[in-house]
Amino acid sequence: MRRSLQEIVCCPVCRGDLELVVTAEDDNGEILEGLFRCAVCVIDYPIEDGIPNLLPPENGGPAEG
Repeated sequence: MRRSLQEIVCCPVCRGDLELVVTAEDDNGEILEGLFRCAVCVIDYPIEDGIPNLLPPENGGPAEG
């Protein structure tokens, strides 16, 4: 996933800003693992194999913290 994606995504539940937390990236700076975190909803949206899962909890996404 490219870092520039953070500029256009928002929380699918409250439309708030998402904080990007990176745990692994490749040599080109592409994000491989990490998460998007919504401080308002207290939901973490995982990034696995470079693919963010931004499904809301009611649609099979991550559970609320």
